[in-house]
Amino acid sequence: MSKKIQAIRGMNDLLPDASPVWQYFEAQVQALMKRYGYNEIRTPIVEQTALFARSIGEVTDIVEKEMYTFDDRNGDSLTLRPEGTASAVRAAMEHGLLYNQTQRLWYTGPMFRHERPQKGRYRQFHQVGVETYGLEGPDIDAEVILLSARLWKQLGLFEHVTLELNSLGSNEARAAYRDTLVAYFEAHREVLDEDSVRRLTSNPLRILDSKNPAMAAMLSGAPQLMDHLDQESRDHFNALTARLDAAGIDYVINPRLVRGLDYYCRTVFEWTTDALGSQGTVCAGGRYDGLVEQLGGKPTPAVGFAMGIERLILLLETLNIVPEEARAPLDVYVLGMDSATDGDAMALAETLRDQLPELGVQLHCGGGSFKSRIKKADRSGARLALLIGENERDTGQVAIKFLRDDREQQLVEQASLETTLERLLSE
Repeated sequence: MSKKIQAIRGMNDLLPDASPVWQYFEAQVQALMKRYGYNEIRTPIVEQTALFARSIGEVTDIVEKEMYTFDDRNGDSLTLRPEGTASAVRAAMEHGLLYNQTQRLWYTGPMFRHERPQKGRYRQFHQVGVETYGLEGPDIDAEVILLSARLWKQLGLFEHVTLELNSLGSNEARAAYRDTLVAYFEAHREVLDEDSVRRLTSNPLRILDSKNPAMAAMLSGAPQLMDHLDQESRDHFNALTARLDAAGIDYVINPRLVRGLDYYCRTVFEWTTDALGSQGTVCAGGRYDGLVEQLGGKPTPAVGFAMGIERLILLLETLNIVPEEARAPLDVYVLGMDSATDGDAMALAETLRDQLPELGVQLHCGGGSFKSRIKKADRSGARLALLIGENERDTGQVAIKFLRDDREQQLVEQASLETTLERLLSE
């Protein structure tokens, strides 16, 4: 017997019992983006490798270790997208969306990184991202943070997450700070782990983000970027925090917060939780004013964020705050009591779908005894079963069986079924 083919490690199937929670989350996101006036953009999952090498930085872990890159039949180097920002910028530039315009965009879809799979971190993972272009003031920084905060409130997560803020300053200020930081790390080289020694010449700011406990004391004494900010970046950051204060959004200033991608400047932020162990970051973003120019466009201010859907679903389930209606989208199960009334049941199901389009209606198919039909109705997860036998058909009635409580079965006129169902399902 040939070996069974299985999914690639770290690339998971989304099974039917899990998909309702994803649909619930995605519906919350879609409705929120509409309320804020953000427009959806969809980009290919495969791009030219040069796009990510130029935007993310060739000496980052993502480009060096984690990208799925291959040559196509024409010999072109292509890469499965490891993140969404570079693709959004490429699309906006290619289609003229940035010419004398401001844009508020959002996207969702799969990303790919060859990492060690673990709970909350996968090789194919899904993100929701927001990208804004053409707005350089702190007001848009505040808006994207407030948008994410409103999502936490909608999902019931607001009390379980913490907003962390920092500023990376201008490119010039950060370059001067980098020299100061490298000198400090060189003086403590014996404490650095292997990754940090490698980053010392490529991306020393990332060393600040190390979780190695052996380096904690040394890192706590490192020079802080906030003390080296240029005045314009300092004013920008102060204006941002003033807006968050006015909106009642609490935050923690984390001087060690940096982003792993080279294109960030000024504002950086993360929403973190202590409910998921080491996978504590559920949303991260910031300002990246130089990326459009870096990819060949005109200087364009930009700010955005990305959040991992798998990690947020895990958080919802860990905290047990997924609404029951999100888990059981099926409202009613319609069945004929025998084969003679199967056609009547089908007609009733179609009528309900016309009259109550928001209702989840499943029709019994496959025949069987009355007992087996009721068992299938119960296993469907529906709250109510609608039964039609020959007597009900002849009298224009429907029997309503309560599948999730012990109320007595009741007969109702088909003419009043619509209003009866609306009442019962709202209780």
